[in-house]
Amino acid sequence: MCRSIKTLRPPALAEEATEEEIRAAALQYVRKVSGFRAPAAHNREVFERAVEAVAEATAELLGGLEVRGQSARSAG
Repeated sequence: MCRSIKTLRPPALAEEATEEEIRAAALQYVRKVSGFRAPAAHNREVFERAVEAVAEATAELLGGLEVRGQSARSAG
Protein backbone atom coordinates (compact mmCIF):
# COMPACT_ATOMS: atom_id res chain seq x y z
CA MET A 1 0.00 0.00 0.00
CA CYS A 2 2.66 2.52 0.98
CA ARG A 3 6.18 1.82 -0.17
CA SER A 4 7.75 4.04 2.50
CA ILE A 5 6.45 1.80 5.30
CA LYS A 6 9.16 -0.74 6.04
CA THR A 7 8.88 -4.18 7.61
CA LEU A 8 9.46 -3.88 11.35
CA ARG A 9 10.10 -7.49 12.35
CA PRO A 10 13.06 -9.83 12.11
CA PRO A 11 14.72 -10.73 9.86
CA ALA A 12 14.03 -7.40 8.12
CA LEU A 13 15.32 -5.63 11.24
CA ALA A 14 18.21 -7.12 13.19
CA GLU A 15 16.82 -5.76 16.47
CA GLU A 16 13.37 -5.06 17.90
CA ALA A 17 11.67 -2.07 16.27
CA THR A 18 11.97 1.16 18.23
CA GLU A 19 9.02 3.31 19.26
CA GLU A 20 10.22 5.89 16.74
CA GLU A 21 10.18 3.36 13.89
CA ILE A 22 6.71 2.15 14.88
CA ARG A 23 5.37 5.71 15.08
CA ALA A 24 6.95 6.62 11.72
CA ALA A 25 5.22 3.64 10.07
CA ALA A 26 1.91 4.60 11.74
CA LEU A 27 2.27 8.17 10.53
CA GLN A 28 2.91 7.02 6.95
CA TYR A 29 -0.14 4.76 7.10
CA VAL A 30 -2.44 7.52 8.41
CA ARG A 31 -1.09 9.95 5.81
CA LYS A 32 -1.80 7.47 3.03
CA VAL A 33 -5.28 6.56 4.24
CA SER A 34 -6.35 10.14 4.98
CA GLY A 35 -4.77 11.67 1.90
CA PHE A 36 -3.18 14.41 4.02
CA ARG A 37 0.55 14.83 4.51
CA ALA A 38 -0.15 17.31 7.28
CA PRO A 39 -3.70 17.84 8.53
CA ALA A 40 -5.35 21.24 8.82
CA ALA A 41 -5.70 22.58 12.36
CA HIS A 42 -9.31 21.41 12.63
CA ASN A 43 -8.25 17.82 11.77
CA ARG A 44 -5.01 17.69 13.75
CA GLU A 45 -6.45 16.07 16.89
CA VAL A 46 -8.21 13.22 15.10
CA PHE A 47 -5.16 12.72 12.86
CA GLU A 48 -2.84 12.40 15.88
CA ARG A 49 -5.27 10.06 17.67
CA ALA A 50 -5.26 7.85 14.59
CA VAL A 51 -1.46 7.80 14.47
CA GLU A 52 -1.31 6.82 18.15
CA ALA A 53 -3.94 4.09 17.70
CA VAL A 54 -2.13 2.61 14.70
CA ALA A 55 1.21 2.77 16.53
CA GLU A 56 -0.30 1.00 19.54
CA ALA A 57 -1.84 -1.71 17.36
CA THR A 58 1.47 -2.14 15.53
CA ALA A 59 3.43 -2.52 18.78
CA GLU A 60 0.88 -5.10 19.98
CA LEU A 61 1.15 -7.01 16.71
CA LEU A 62 4.95 -7.01 16.75
CA GLY A 63 4.98 -8.04 20.41
CA GLY A 64 2.79 -11.05 19.72
CA LEU A 65 4.37 -12.34 16.53
CA GLU A 66 6.43 -15.51 16.62
CA VAL A 67 9.20 -15.59 14.06
CA ARG A 68 10.31 -19.09 13.03
CA GLY A 69 11.16 -20.78 16.29
CA GLN A 70 11.55 -17.59 18.34
CA SER A 71 9.15 -16.97 21.21
CA ALA A 72 6.83 -13.95 21.24
CA ARG A 73 8.60 -10.66 21.96
CA SER A 74 7.40 -8.07 24.40
CA ALA A 75 5.74 -4.97 22.89
CA GLY A 76 7.99 -1.92 22.50
